[in-house]
Amino acid sequence: MIIKLQGIVLRNQSYGESDHLLFIFSRERGKVSMIVRGSKKPRSRFGAVTEPFTIADFVCYQHSPTSMPSLSQADIIHHHQTIRSDLLLTAYGAYWLELVDRIIVEKEPSLTLYNQLGMLLSQLNDGKDPEILTRLLELAILTAAGYKPVFSGCANCGTPWQNGEAAAFSLAQGGMVCTKCMTPRDISITPATAYYLRILNDISADQLGNVNIKWETKRDLETILQYYLDAQLDIKTKSRAILQQLRSTWN
Repeated sequence: MIIKLQGIVLRNQSYGESDHLLFIFSRERGKVSMIVRGSKKPRSRFGAVTEPFTIADFVCYQHSPTSMPSLSQADIIHHHQTIRSDLLLTAYGAYWLELVDRIIVEKEPSLTLYNQLGMLLSQLNDGKDPEILTRLLELAILTAAGYKPVFSGCANCGTPWQNGEAAAFSLAQGGMVCTKCMTPRDISITPATAYYLRILNDISADQLGNVNIKWETKRDLETILQYYLDAQLDIKTKSRAILQQLRSTWN
């Protein structure tokens, strides 16, 4: 059986002396794994396509419904060389791919998340703020997993937000709460953080323009979203710790 897919390479794994196992996030089938024969050989025509961040059209042959597909052809669409050539950008991208890899499953497409990841990788490669792009990716992950936070109004009473109002983030309510509804367990949020949480939660990657957010607000956004992400999905990623360590040496 011939299988045609468009996909984003998440990771590869050595398989025998000369082959790789390739794991991709495909547009058509969600997560797909395949054998890439001879990809470790110096002159392999598949060497470049096994690199993480690569987007390509893949053609595979599957001998039976229970066997693993074998790659027979690949045409690279985007290689994202800039990401790979910059250690810090690679760390950001690796965190994204690990998050995606942990929530998507075989044979379950997630077209919205696939499109978001593709656009975010393109913007990371083009030099947009990696911190803001990372928050967009985390929000896309939460939405795909069914945990989209409520930032448009109070998650408890529904009162719409007005710019400049004080707020707090409530894990129990799954979003921001107003001063009347907040409890001592909730995390206070500055008006600037509340504003950007609302904006980022309701846009896709292709709607992101040029933004100039203060460092303190970026850290608050990171704190809130990763706190919520960890609580809802319980994903412990090695790549986040590496990113944080690298980022501390860059600042």
